[in-house]
Amino acid sequence: MAKSGYSITTEGAVPLTGGTARTILGVKSGATTANHGVDLRKLRVGFNGTSASAVPVLVEVCAATFATNAPGTQSTSVTVRQAYGRLAGTGFTGAKAWNASNEPTVLAVIEEFLLTPNGGLVLYEWALGEGPDSPLGEGFALRCAAPAGVDVRAGLWFERA
Repeated sequence: MAKSGYSITTEGAVPLTGGTARTILGVKSGATTANHGVDLRKLRVGFNGTSASAVPVLVEVCAATFATNAPGTQSTSVTVRQAYGRLAGTGFTGAKAWNASNEPTVLAVIEEFLLTPNGGLVLYEWALGEGPDSPLGEGFALRCAAPAGVDVRAGLWFERA
């Protein structure tokens, strides 16, 4: 079956400070129609730290219901771009940099890892048929908690589920 793929990025650096977890990037499906979910295909996370002795950053990949603070609420909207496939209206919404005191809810961690902020970079692609997918009208979020100040840039690639 032919699919259409989409992506979002932070479109610039998102600052992390003082060990407080912050949702840096998120995507929600069917903002108005709730007619499909999100099939997460790959992600990229990178930091611009310069200290080799810096403590690693906790990165969490979360399933998100967006019961409160959906993309664009307490966050900055980002552009959903079509990466491949036929053009189709999707209703996907994406955002970055949620206000730390107004995180999206409900978040459930589905994957977590530590990554050095000293120029650390991870690019992860799920094998065909193994990536997580969301229920209708829900999506995914990336959260980071850095013990020291560092900037992060990230991207998510996904398909309609």
